[in-house]
Amino acid sequence: MINPLDKVFSDLCDGFKDLIKKNIQFKAKVDGIEAKLKALEPGFRDMVKSNEVLDRPSDELKDLEEVMESGIKLTVKCSKSRWWEPFWKYKYAIKLTEWEKRLDSQLVILNLHTARDVKEIAVVVKNVETLLGNTAFGYLPGQQLIEEKLEIGIQNPPGEPKAWMSTEEPEVPRFTVGLDKHLKELKMKLLKDGGSMLVITAPGGSGKTTLATMFYHDHEVTDKFTKNIFVTVSTKSNYIVVQELCQKLGSQESTFPNEDGAFSWLKEFLKETSQIPLLLILDDVWSKSESLLEKFNELSIQSNFSILVTSRSSFPSFGSQYPLDALNHKDAMTLFRHSAIRGDKSYNVPENLQDKIVRRCKGCPLAIEVVGKSLCGKFTESWLKKLSDWSKGASIFDTETEVLLCLKSSLDALDEKDQTIKECFLDLGAFPEDQRIPAVALIDMWAELYGLDEDFLSIQYLQELSSRSLANLVVTRKEKMEADGYYSEHFVSQHDVLRDLAIFQAKLDPNKTRLILDKCGDKIRKKLTEQKHQSFQTRILSISSDGVFSTDMHKIQLSDVEVLVLNFQSENYALPKFVAEMKNLKVLIVTNNGSLPAELSNFQLLDSLPNLKRIRLERISIPSITKNPIQLKSLKKISFFMCSISQAFSNSSFQISYAFPKLEELNIDYCSDLVELSGDLSDLIELNKLSITHCHKLSALPKEIGKLIKLVVLRVKSCTDLVTFPASIKNLENLQFLDISDCFSIKELPDDIGEISTLEKINMRHCSRLQDLPLSVSDLKQLNEVICDEETKELWEIFGLEIDIRVLKEEFDLDWLSKFQS
Repeated sequence: MINPLDKVFSDLCDGFKDLIKKNIQFKAKVDGIEAKLKALEPGFRDMVKSNEVLDRPSDELKDLEEVMESGIKLTVKCSKSRWWEPFWKYKYAIKLTEWEKRLDSQLVILNLHTARDVKEIAVVVKNVETLLGNTAFGYLPGQQLIEEKLEIGIQNPPGEPKAWMSTEEPEVPRFTVGLDKHLKELKMKLLKDGGSMLVITAPGGSGKTTLATMFYHDHEVTDKFTKNIFVTVSTKSNYIVVQELCQKLGSQESTFPNEDGAFSWLKEFLKETSQIPLLLILDDVWSKSESLLEKFNELSIQSNFSILVTSRSSFPSFGSQYPLDALNHKDAMTLFRHSAIRGDKSYNVPENLQDKIVRRCKGCPLAIEVVGKSLCGKFTESWLKKLSDWSKGASIFDTETEVLLCLKSSLDALDEKDQTIKECFLDLGAFPEDQRIPAVALIDMWAELYGLDEDFLSIQYLQELSSRSLANLVVTRKEKMEADGYYSEHFVSQHDVLRDLAIFQAKLDPNKTRLILDKCGDKIRKKLTEQKHQSFQTRILSISSDGVFSTDMHKIQLSDVEVLVLNFQSENYALPKFVAEMKNLKVLIVTNNGSLPAELSNFQLLDSLPNLKRIRLERISIPSITKNPIQLKSLKKISFFMCSISQAFSNSSFQISYAFPKLEELNIDYCSDLVELSGDLSDLIELNKLSITHCHKLSALPKEIGKLIKLVVLRVKSCTDLVTFPASIKNLENLQFLDISDCFSIKELPDDIGEISTLEKINMRHCSRLQDLPLSVSDLKQLNEVICDEETKELWEIFGLEIDIRVLKEEFDLDWLSKFQS
């Protein structure tokens, strides 16, 4: 009688064989699964028979049976899918990957059951030998004979590993490029006395596992460490990982009752072998395994135990971080030719065509290798077609599902923690390629889209994305100030392949929550008007143009748009006329990527938007927007970055207090021609934050600044021509933070500064000409922190105030030289 489990297994194998014949789009993925099942078949059937003989409970393999049955159903669905459509191909590729992970989990459990059976049978045989002597089986000692009989039952094809046994021993990489330098640096860091941990971080497909494997097999490493162990963590539970590690270290226990039991054995083992140097490589560690690293870190400190971790997350609390960069172009070309050409000179592909394709892969090793393999053996016309498809807006993910699945798993991990952080990642695609994204622009977006109403919350999300290798958060300011609310020198950069991933995900969204329109001129208008449905449920609209962009798009209904991001590079730009129809618009970000400020027209269109709360303008000529009277009654925040301001707000026809009557925050950064502020700025009675930084020609603040009675933060950082403050500053009855750092022309503080009874914090670093303090500072009862230099510290100490006086050391960072790259 055929065992029901045997039939399910046979049906599963037949399903994958049939799928290979019918659907070439899943070939790479299905071939791998089919090969795994083929290797598993002999051992699986032996396991089923053994369970019957050993009278194991019938439900012991129930979970495996359920996984196999779901696999049969999945093969049927895949064979019927519309494989020619990227969405369906992507959907079922994800499902196949998820199913394979479930199968792998069952195989690990099957491995443990096998180990248990071997041990139990060996004990029985040993007892028999004790009674009958060591010739019970005639040829071999009993335990060895039993183990060899089990080996016979699970034989695989020559050279293949046992299907359910651990395959953690990594093979020596057959071909590597661009990693020798990194290997050398890793050895310098880890070939020291024991008790250290190093974490290699990078996005998926960057070569982390290959580098770790090179390290594992390196002769200097094997000479240094008595025992090297390589464990792939991925989605395994902590218990399974520790169980595998203990078995590799020689534990005689077939299974441990729980994770703590396994760690207890491991701790005792390391204590007994404390003089023996050990190396543990934990590959592909996910963020949810942080508790596992915590325990291993404790063990490494207590013993001669070094740990190398590869992960997409940085785990800053554990050991040193080693970020792995993308390949340079020379190494990328070498890898591509190895994958695409492979010594076959019958296809004479022009060098410049190879170069263009490699550049589209952005230095990502996985993308380079997959694209190269897809073109291997193809005629030049196939190469030209791929490049043509990409130039028309197609993504590498449209054709290379393997690359998509690798990177998409990082997004899936975000879902488990917080859906909002995944949305934040996808929002990064709204900004141009190869440009740094100002963190303050993201702060504006996320405050309105996701309710992150405190600036530091958005920064925390960026830090989280950075720790998961999904973005890079770069801070260019010289001093490290924690949470002082100044983020104008925080920028976000992102690998182009990750940006492509965000855009690809946006394309799959049928609601077009993010509508990202890249590149040139009237092609943008054509893209929109060709859509079958003219009305979208779009929350974020991003348009990048070359200045030839047609604004005649009044037929497009985009009334749900909340964030509009406009990027251009030209001397003149007009806001699109359809902006007037965006009644729900809350955030407007306009960026000129040219070298000089651009004239911006049609600014008066914003007058009709009742919900517009935040505006950010970069490299814009502000006089051009003040030519016509305007009143934005809902505007809460406006930011000018590297704009030409000059005497813009001195124009009698444009009163800032009338134009922005409800303004709560005004930011002016790197506006080099700003000499003075309009007097009517003092009539912005709702203003609670005024920040002016790196405006070196600013020589004075409005005399009536004291009328801003709701002002909480006053920042005039790096305004080097500013000499003094108006006497009316004493009337700022709600001021809590005064930042005058790097204003080295200031010689004195207002005599009546002590009347600002609410002042809690002052930053006065590099105010080198300040010779003394007014006596009234002793009246600042709420003051609890002063940031200053050594010389200024002595001035404060004279007063004997109970305050925290912090002297920050200079930290030189040359990254600022490229932060305005255009």
